[in-house]
Amino acid sequence: MAQSQILFDDGAAYEHLMGVWSRSAGRNFLDFLSPRPNQRWLDVGCGNGAFTDLVMHNCAPDEMHGIDPSEGQLAYARKRLSGRRAVFQQGDAMALPFESDQFDIAIMALVIHFVQDPARAVAEMARVVRPGGTVASYVWAYDESLSPLDPFDVEFASVGVAAPKPPSLGAVSLSALGQLWKAAGLEDLQVRTIMTERTFANFDEMWNSVTGTGRLKLAVATIEPATLARIQAALRARLPADAQGRITYSSKANAIKGRVPITK
Repeated sequence: MAQSQILFDDGAAYEHLMGVWSRSAGRNFLDFLSPRPNQRWLDVGCGNGAFTDLVMHNCAPDEMHGIDPSEGQLAYARKRLSGRRAVFQQGDAMALPFESDQFDIAIMALVIHFVQDPARAVAEMARVVRPGGTVASYVWAYDESLSPLDPFDVEFASVGVAAPKPPSLGAVSLSALGQLWKAAGLEDLQVRTIMTERTFANFDEMWNSVTGTGRLKLAVATIEPATLARIQAALRARLPADAQGRITYSSKANAIKGRVPITK
């Protein structure tokens, strides 16, 4: 979400950066949720619709709504899901434009660390979900330096370049997520860690995907060519290619789900 100053306004660039990662972790997240068909879903911080698309393909939702602050991302999501019954609108995770008890499931996919006030956002999800419904999230394990961007952050920092960070990294650990869900009055909490990996055809594909949008794009714009070459050389050593030039590495996400009390 763009309650932070890190904006993702280009849906296609975001797809190259995080779409593949998101779908890989998202499939495991859906297994964790084990949702019934014909549910009313809300995807908070839906971005370019990567996770929304997974729900539409795998969960037979009765309704599917996505909300995001970026019109650029929403335009990509609408095109991605054109012809299907998914409704996208611009909005704020901390002030959801929906009535109370409107949904069966509300989720945040790789979003909560971008929200300025995660507690308020979780409370908002709990508000718009019916009693007995599910509020859930998954987010990269920045607390263990296991996000897809961590290898890049390390090498940028090694030359004194501090890329902008999401504002709420304190909300990403399993314990922090548990505290947020409890504070929102959610019950029957369950957590899971999700390991996933991605293979890039070559170094250039990996570099361009990661630095093509978001906070590392902002950082690259400030770096001299010689320093940029040092970062790239260090990354080649940290993430070596196989005999075909492919680069594969893993990331970890923390997931949580909870139930809205029958009596709110």
